Amino acid sequence: MSARGGGGGPTGSELVGLGVLLAASVLVPLVVGIAIDGAAHTGPLFIFVGLIVGVAAACAVVYTRYISRYL
Repeated sequence: MSARGGGGGPTGSELVGLGVLLAASVLVPLVVGIAIDGAAHTGPLFIFVGLIVGVAAACAVVYTRYISRYL
């Protein structure tokens, strides 16, 4: 048993929340990168920067909210 009093894994609502957080953490920087590229006419530069920032943010969300509590 874990310290939460339930089973060992995340609940269904936690997994839905994780999916929403992952989608938002990747899509928001990507859309911002697209907007900056459109305004600055810099090609795909900020799209890739936004994608890298989004993937790093998604990894940080997964680690801080889910993995670290089981370590």
